[in-house]
Amino acid sequence: MSYITTKDKTSLYMKDWGNGQPVILLHGWPLSADSWEDQAMAIADAGYRAIAYDRRGFGRSSQPWSGYDYDTLSDDLAAVIEHTGAKNTIIVGFSMGGGEVARYMSRHHGKSVAKAGLIASVVPFRLKTKDNPLGTEQEAFDKTAQAINADRAKFLTEFFKSFFGVGTPGNTISDELLRAMHNIAMQGSLRATLECLKSFSTTDFRGDLAHFKVPTLLIHGTEDKTVPIDASSRLAAKAISQSTLVEYKGAPHGLFATHKEKLTKDLLAFIRKK
Repeated sequence: MSYITTKDKTSLYMKDWGNGQPVILLHGWPLSADSWEDQAMAIADAGYRAIAYDRRGFGRSSQPWSGYDYDTLSDDLAAVIEHTGAKNTIIVGFSMGGGEVARYMSRHHGKSVAKAGLIASVVPFRLKTKDNPLGTEQEAFDKTAQAINADRAKFLTEFFKSFFGVGTPGNTISDELLRAMHNIAMQGSLRATLECLKSFSTTDFRGDLAHFKVPTLLIHGTEDKTVPIDASSRLAAKAISQSTLVEYKGAPHGLFATHKEKLTKDLLAFIRKK
């Protein structure tokens, strides 16, 4: 475990476990690298190098006022790749983290990347517009921002119930896990939480998808209420060459916890595939 410093002097907390081909894991909003721990341990145990870092403004990384746009966030990913000396890398983004993967592939030309993974990802475009009718209305994102400003702790309590599909038949999530995720989310700054909400809800990644030149795995739950599959992975899979979409029937957004054994198995199969 260590810290790296970006060009704008932001300190990023990073876990670097195991040895072998590197797999970089980017977490979702509003969490931290800790949300990837089950998969990171399995990846390291399988003979690979698992790298996961806290996005700026979240977890143990520093909390700058600015830099929450996807260009800067993809530059942070580039800094991690450079700092670790990662080559022939597999980059995997969950939810908001999928946007960093997409922007890195275009802005940094996919440098050092051998494969990519998009898990319950926000790609290609979350906002509803005339040419993106399946997106979500701006009003819904505005209401989320208002709720966060009014009482972030209360908002997160209800948010994670939907995030993990509480009450969904066959889906069991403990109260302890919900509290753990709530605690992780509250580590992030209010500024970062709001600015990242703005970034992932308004950034159009459709132009980035043509820059995926490597095998790409997409995994998404069919009952995802946070990032609906019809407006995200099903569209992205059509636009990304060499892509494979795996749908988890009845699964919610938080696959890393609700379907952790299946997700780990599918990720390792993808990582190992020649």
